[in-house]
Amino acid sequence: MTRAVIALGANLGDARAALQGAVDALSKTQGIDVLAASPVYETEPVGGPEQPVYVNAVILIDTSLDPDDLLTRANAIEAEWQRTREVHWGPRTLDIDIIEIEGFISDSERLTIPHPRAHERGFVLVPWLTVDPKAELHGAPVAELIQRVDASGVRMLQPRVELKVSQ
Repeated sequence: MTRAVIALGANLGDARAALQGAVDALSKTQGIDVLAASPVYETEPVGGPEQPVYVNAVILIDTSLDPDDLLTRANAIEAEWQRTREVHWGPRTLDIDIIEIEGFISDSERLTIPHPRAHERGFVLVPWLTVDPKAELHGAPVAELIQRVDASGVRMLQPRVELKVSQ
């Protein structure tokens, strides 16, 4: 099994239900064990057109799937939530991004790992740190990377919302 970091986000429809649905679907996938989930955060959109705020979370998984199969499964779950890709960085019912896969580096057209912009995104770094305080990206502690980005638009939902991780 290989450890991977997955970021979840949504800002259309029942966004909280979409995040939980992603966790549930990944948990039911043969070859994936969801180990932990961050609390849910509300975040301001970054880039793209004007749109509603997002809810975001990060999960840690162990997987025996190869990276391309993991991406295929993530895309299938997005499709189950009617995810469309009409506008770059536009609103979405569900977004599942593979941020990092332990020991794997890729810069292909289909899959770039580590995620090329994760180190710039408070909506990834802040939840990630809550679920893995010792996390590193590109050899730098995530706790240090957070200090280099504007994370002011990243707020833990109140009351706190936890995604359920079933074993």
